[in-house]
This record gives sequence, structure tokens and C-alpha cells, in this order.
Amino acid sequence: MDMHLKNLFARFHEQFGSGPGLGPGSGTCLLKVEGISPPFIKSLYRAAAALYRTDPWRRLCPVHLFGVRVGKDSDWSGNKQPFPCIQFIGGDGGDLGFHMFRSANDAKRMTGSRETIRVPNVEVFRVTYELESLMFPSNKKVVKSFALEVSGTDRFPVIDVARCNSSGVLQFRNPSLEELRFVYAVMRAISLVHPLLQQDDDACPKWSRVMKFEPFIETVDAQWPPEMAKGSDLVAVTVSHPPGQGYQEKASSTASSTPTKHTDPPRDENFMDLQLSYYSVGLRQCVMCEREVHGQQSLTCDQCRAVSYCSALCQKQHWKETHNTLCRLYKGMMEREEELEVKIFTFPCSADLPCNWLEALGIHQKGMWRRKCSCFSHCPFGLLPAKDGLWDSWGGLDDDEYPVDSPLTVGFLSPILLSGWLEYYNLRSLPLSSPVSDILSHPLTLYYILTSLSISTKNRLLNGKEVVLHYLGPEGELDWMPAFAEIGHLLNGTGNIQIVMVGPEVPMNLSGTTSGISNRVRVNLVSGLYQEEAAYLSSPHVIVGLNCRLENYASWVDALHLIKSMGVPAFFTDQSEISCANAKQVLQSAGLNVTQPVTPNPFRSPVRNHGPCNNLPSYSNGFLFGVNT
Repeated sequence: MDMHLKNLFARFHEQFGSGPGLGPGSGTCLLKVEGISPPFIKSLYRAAAALYRTDPWRRLCPVHLFGVRVGKDSDWSGNKQPFPCIQFIGGDGGDLGFHMFRSANDAKRMTGSRETIRVPNVEVFRVTYELESLMFPSNKKVVKSFALEVSGTDRFPVIDVARCNSSGVLQFRNPSLEELRFVYAVMRAISLVHPLLQQDDDACPKWSRVMKFEPFIETVDAQWPPEMAKGSDLVAVTVSHPPGQGYQEKASSTASSTPTKHTDPPRDENFMDLQLSYYSVGLRQCVMCEREVHGQQSLTCDQCRAVSYCSALCQKQHWKETHNTLCRLYKGMMEREEELEVKIFTFPCSADLPCNWLEALGIHQKGMWRRKCSCFSHCPFGLLPAKDGLWDSWGGLDDDEYPVDSPLTVGFLSPILLSGWLEYYNLRSLPLSSPVSDILSHPLTLYYILTSLSISTKNRLLNGKEVVLHYLGPEGELDWMPAFAEIGHLLNGTGNIQIVMVGPEVPMNLSGTTSGISNRVRVNLVSGLYQEEAAYLSSPHVIVGLNCRLENYASWVDALHLIKSMGVPAFFTDQSEISCANAKQVLQSAGLNVTQPVTPNPFRSPVRNHGPCNNLPSYSNGFLFGVNT
């Protein structure tokens, strides 16, 4: 932190005994945490607000204890998780918040019937959502000057560590930087996981108001913000109920790897049947000769179980030519299949036979979904006949199953930062049975890049300026303009975005047209190759290519040389980690280096396909990476 700022807030502390993250009278102050920075504090408040929006107190109370584990034990001081037990307080009255403990035993000792019991020499990490009307004037001034995100409509998190001494007097201290990193990851993970809890109707008397849940353990990837990342952008967070459920840590695991789970969330029976039928009847394409064979008649590599062949002859030839160098990479990808699968949704998430999948959802050949199968392949991109009205665009889904075309009012005027699908669905009050994420993957990936990955565009939006984005190679997106309007709502009253979509699939009769899809987002369409059209376009602040398949088209080479000469930040997505690895080779041949690690995209489509040439799971916008960043 800049020294003049630190001195300024130190004076606030001396005058009022408070600062951001303070409880009245506790005397703690986040700004006095060694090594903390304003972006770190902002990220903590964003994570706390995201958790608050999921309203865990609707079902959870102090008797519901959860075990939490962030990364590996060796990632933390003393090779020990700082506060591996969490409970939510205030659901049955009192201040809303959560407490974190050194152990489940400490939590049980301090949990009373109505309030927290003081137990000598036991520390508890407290996050309490304090009403803005009760905050000290100095707190309000600091919150406003930092533009810290509000939780709900009128609350801000109060953060401290409390301890009762042997004489029964409460003492408070500032949390450490490491403890704050731990709690940040937990808040992100809990907001994704707690809605998955299944009620156990047989576990408690019918007259009881306390809900009980079935045993549960789930692992999710939490994304560190840039100022918190240490070697990896993601960290695996395991949440279990009750605490102490078993898992095994793999010997080769890293800080971002996922522990082995021993139980899975319940799955919808219809989904299981549909998924199995896709796998059993789907055709596979020989990776060598491209001949199509029935899935049950195809051969697969014994080592990686990823690639398919029509015969042993093709398998041997492919091994000699290329597969011997890629087999280990493919095997690693297959081992991560369960980790990478998006599991929060209750609609069928496998679409090897897209027409069947759309039929099962009742949206086949309707609205924007017409681009999700080949039934309208005869119609050029961007020229599907369309009816007026959002209901028709979303294929006649129920009114509460798609995002309404109306602005969001969330706290200060500032772009809403999102970390994943569950956070977005909660924000828009959408049921997890709604399949809109499959189409929204494109606009929300775009929004995620602009507000979370590209610092320059994020700053421009925060300052109310316009961002010019060159969007390369659009296809189905040309018929999904109603979905791209959601970007304007998420901007929440700040900044504007001009999206210039450039590609050979843009129809000539649409080239040069401009569409104002919302009051903050407009789209320009340009037909042609980017390297030939770029000189006539407005200079971009960022360049994006989604599901770009760099290795499949020779025309990308000249476009990449141009991007290198422009020096503009560029971001790309592809369907799998392996296709991204191939894309990296194309980039390197063009003189570009990937400056952002290839990572799973939090807004990848949850609908999984198995590629025609292999058994690897693929997701639209599955992985993303950046160059020139």
C-alpha cells in the first residue's frame, strides 16, 4: 500500500477505532494487515457480496457445520489449514454472518442454542454483515473512497478474529494476510456449493424447524484474483458436511488440483439415462482415416482411452506418426474429466446427439437454439428468420427460465464481477434446470475477459469509458444477439462496449451494419478476413476469438502475425486443453507466446460433447488463454 494512504487510514483508526472490516469496538482494521493492498480488500468485499447474494441463511444455521479445505496442507503455515470448519449464524435471528474455527470440536464447544458461547482460549474468525446505517462515519468514508462492493442493498462485511481469554474477556486482532486468502477462497467455494445440499427428510422430527442434510462432499475450483494468485490462478476447495468426511490427497497433486471425492451430489435419473444412451449409440470417427464407426465397434488407445480407431492398422499407423508424442497429454486430460465437468445444473449436460438433447428440453428448432444442431445449416449465419420478443428468442422457455431484458441494480454503479455460473444464476434468479448457460457461454465469456482478465479494459469500464473489442470468427453468435444484450445489464451503469465482429461467415448483406443491442453495447458486423479488414476498423483495446480452432485454418496465421504487430491484448478459447495445446504451437510459430496460462473457463458451456475423432470431453469455450496481456 502507498505510504501516504497507510498513514491516512492509520489516523482514521486512531480517531474512531475503526476501518473497513471492523466490528464496533473490536479495534481491528484491515488496512493494518501487513502486506495488504486496496485491490485485495476490494476482492474480499466482492467475494463476501457474492456469498451474501446466494442467501445461505435461508437454510443454514449454527448446527450445520461444514469442513473446508483449500489446496494442500503444505500451502499454509505449519502445514495446517488455518480455519477448516465453518458455520453460518443469524438465520434464526441476530446478526447475519459466518464463523470459522480451528476445528469442528471448537465449533461444537462454542455453539449454543441461541448464541455463540464464550470458551476460553478458542479463536474464531468472524465475518458479520453489518447494516450500513450502523457503520461508523469513518467506515462509510473508507468504503466510499475505495468503492467497495455492497452486500445485498445495505450491508458490508465486518471482519476480525476474536478470542476469549481465561478471565472471560473478549480480545480482538487483525487477521493475517494468509488467513484472508484462505477465507476468500472459502467464500467463493461456499457460494457455489451450499445450494447443492440435499435435505434429509428422515433425519429429524417433522415438528422440528431445523433442516438436516444428507452427507455431502464436493470440490470446486476457486479463482484467485490477480493480486492474490501465487503461481496458479485456481485453487481446489473441498467442502464437506458434516466436517471430517474422508478424502485422499494425490501424491502428485498441486495447489490447484482436486482431492479425490468419495461421494457425489445426487444426479437426476432422466439425465443419467439420456447420457448413457448418447454414449452407447453415438458414432465415432477414426482419428486416422476419418471413417465413421459405431461406438461399440471402435478401438481406443489402451493407455489414454482418448482416441478412437476403426481398425488395428489405423491405430498402429497413428501411433508411429503422432500419437506416441501426445498419448501422455491425452491421458492427463482424461484423468481430469470429472474435475472439469460442470455439475451444478440439473438439465441434461451431454449432447452428442444435439437434436435429441434439444428435443428432451422442448426447444428443438426454436429461437436461438436453432444454431445448436445442424437442422438449419442451410441458412447462412446471421440470417435465421426471427420473431420479435425475448420469449421467442429463448425458444419459448418459461418466463423464469431466461434472463429478462431489464437492468440490474446491485450496489454502486460498477460492473458486476462474476466468478462462475452459479453466481450468475443466483444473480438472475434462474433455476438450475434452465439451459440458457449453453448460449450465454459466449457473451459471459466475453464479459469475464473484459472485467476479470484484462486490466486495461476493466479500468476503462470503471471510469465510464468505451471499450472497442474485435471479435474474430463469429458463426452461431450472429444469431444470438439477444443473449449478448445481457452484457449491457451486467455493466450496471458504467462504460460502453463496441463489439466489432469480423469473419468470413458474416453475410455480405450484413457487412457494415450496426446493431444497438442494448444502451451500452453495440455490435458492428464486417465480412472478410481480419488481416484484410483490420486497417479499416477502429483501433481495438482487446481482441477475442472464441472456440477459434487455430490449428484448423491456415488463414489464422496472417491474423496472428497482425495481432503480434499490433501489441493488443488478445484472448482465445477452445473446447479442450489439448486443442489449446495445439493452438499454442500455432501461436509460437507466428512468434507469439502465451502470456496467460491455459485455464478452465468458468463460463464454459456445461453441455459436453465427445469429439468425432476421440473420446475426450469437450465444452464450448472450455479453456481460455491470453497473449500480449
